[in-house]
Amino acid sequence: TGLRPDRTGVPANSVYDPALGEVRDMDQATDILVATVIERLNRRGLTTGTVLSKEYLYGVFGERATHRWEPSPTLPITEHAPDVFTMNAVSAMLDEFDPHLVFVNLGDIDRFGHADLTGTTLQLTRRLALADTDLLVGQFVDDLKSSGRWESSMVLVLADHSMDWSSFDKVISLQGSFDADELLAGNVVIADNGGADLVYWTGPERDRARAVKRIQEIAAGTEGVLKAWDRTAPWLRLGPNAGDVVVFCHAGWRFSDPDPLTSNPIPGNHGHPATRPIPFFIGGGHPRVPQGVTRSTQARTLDVAPTVASFFGLSTAAYEGRAHL
Repeated sequence: TGLRPDRTGVPANSVYDPALGEVRDMDQATDILVATVIERLNRRGLTTGTVLSKEYLYGVFGERATHRWEPSPTLPITEHAPDVFTMNAVSAMLDEFDPHLVFVNLGDIDRFGHADLTGTTLQLTRRLALADTDLLVGQFVDDLKSSGRWESSMVLVLADHSMDWSSFDKVISLQGSFDADELLAGNVVIADNGGADLVYWTGPERDRARAVKRIQEIAAGTEGVLKAWDRTAPWLRLGPNAGDVVVFCHAGWRFSDPDPLTSNPIPGNHGHPATRPIPFFIGGGHPRVPQGVTRSTQARTLDVAPTVASFFGLSTAAYEGRAHL
């Protein structure tokens, strides 16, 4: 989208949905409140495709693209299709439809990174997944070149976050402390996002301001917590779906809420500042693609939409990210 969450409506993977009265994944097509670059290209008469390995991404992007692949087969627990099947689907879509834009999500590095028990030391599982995916992407580039598409193509390769690993004794659980507080007991729900807890006040509106301060006090006094922010802080720009307080953990820690043992047993997590840096590669044979250039400026996921829009000659004025062409 190229926009911040207060405009897109999507601040995290999981949020508390007051209409349902429960925490849910953001996996509905109606969750995205703004036009995506996919839709902008469609309106220009161009064709688009989505090949997304994770089930919740398949859901949230819905039928926006001209062509879409439903992830299959998906693994239990991870709910994603292995990269080899995803890349086969990309090749099949190019051969059959040859869309102008294909948006691809490769889930192996993320999913195996989450589960990597050697994450605090060797990062073995994650590195093996990275090597496999790197090989698949290389084969895709070779296919573009052999088919003659490379000279008219731009290929963006990036991660939407990095990863931070924690050991079993570096777990933060705030729900119990909130439930033990006279003001907060029974009136707080937490959407656990691994490296960040989104905390929602569900009690009387008249007590919200006092509750927010109390939530911040309790969270800030908990070992492993980096910072507890009032969600309405102007710089955060997460929007109301992110609740009332946003709590980040230190590097090497994770949240597990509401249950300290079962809610989040995985060692690899993201969502906190330690996982902000990402790789951002631009390749391709098109004349507009920079060749042999390395930049030290920070790249963000916000920059994807304006970079793609600029490549296709669309205006980038409304975006909050910047084009890297």
